[in-house]
Amino acid sequence: MHATGAPGTPRNWDLYRTAVVDIRFGKRTVRVEPRPRGTAEGFFPVTDGSGTTVHVITAWNPRGRTASDDANARDQRLLLEEVRHRGLTSWPAVGGDVCGTHREESVAVVGLSDAAARALGRRFGQDAVFAWTPGAWRVLTCDTDAVAVSGWVSA
Repeated sequence: MHATGAPGTPRNWDLYRTAVVDIRFGKRTVRVEPRPRGTAEGFFPVTDGSGTTVHVITAWNPRGRTASDDANARDQRLLLEEVRHRGLTSWPAVGGDVCGTHREESVAVVGLSDAAARALGRRFGQDAVFAWTPGAWRVLTCDTDAVAVSGWVSA
């Protein structure tokens, strides 16, 4: 993996860089895992050749601090309402560590620029959002321009 802008990264940066995301496409759940840069293997949901980015955003645990279940559920509902209000294509997602000991409800969204995804993450108090393209898996900080770039595999 390649990280750029490391000085402007949040304290949990290494956890974000190694996180996995499960995205539910109808009855099929796909796990996206970071891999060495240049790797891009498996299913990618946008097949129109546009190179569209799928951003993964959560409203859970703002500022990297554990929030109550009620607060997380409320904030996630607000995020989902915002996504629906904007008319964006989206799928339910869950991000966390590869072992499954830490999981956060999320949403995978098509139709945002990186700047708009960062702004939406920032609005919900997030340190970072994920950006998945046919060629890369990126972690974008919400408060700076820092980016970690890696490859991906989905299964």
